[in-house]
Amino acid sequence: MSELTVTVVDHPLAAERLRVLRDANTPNGRFRHALDELGMMLVYEATRNIATVDAEVMTPLGPALGRHIRTQPLLVPILRAGIGLLNPAFSLLPDASAGFVGLARDEETFAPKPYVNKLPERLDDLPCIILDPMLATGGSLEHTCRLLLERGAPEPLTVVCVLAAPEGIERMRASGIGMHIVTASIDSHLNEHMFIVPGLGDAGDRQFGPY
Repeated sequence: MSELTVTVVDHPLAAERLRVLRDANTPNGRFRHALDELGMMLVYEATRNIATVDAEVMTPLGPALGRHIRTQPLLVPILRAGIGLLNPAFSLLPDASAGFVGLARDEETFAPKPYVNKLPERLDDLPCIILDPMLATGGSLEHTCRLLLERGAPEPLTVVCVLAAPEGIERMRASGIGMHIVTASIDSHLNEHMFIVPGLGDAGDRQFGPY
């Protein structure tokens, strides 16, 4: 079974943005702004061990050894909420490409219902970073991971999420998929409607409105 690791970004600036996101009185525009800022911190941490190669550059005073990313990753936001993490990811990885997976939640079974799959046919040797603000049951994330693995994406996959529920983490651990999850918080539990508690509500609605 492949390894699952979890990193919780415990930083005062991340905690401050998370407080704004949790606040039910935060308007949509301020929510998006805080998500953008927190997303950049999470992506920064998620790429800490990204593969690099040495490259010499010439400064005004002489040569210096630097590094650049060996292979630009594929960013995969899970629609629609994951769109809010795409801009901060592109801010740090401007040469990355993006694929899209759209999943709606069946409100009776809570299972993911696919409606968009815009991914390359082959992903061999291409690192993938999945962007999904809420890791709740893990159904959407597992579905997306398996789509990527079927196309040859290498493990471990990287997952960036604002909040994670213990139930979702355990589902991903049981899936046997190698991944590194980076989050700002592991919350208490899922309620009867499969929302994260205390959470921040519906991340899509908080960004774009309940439509």
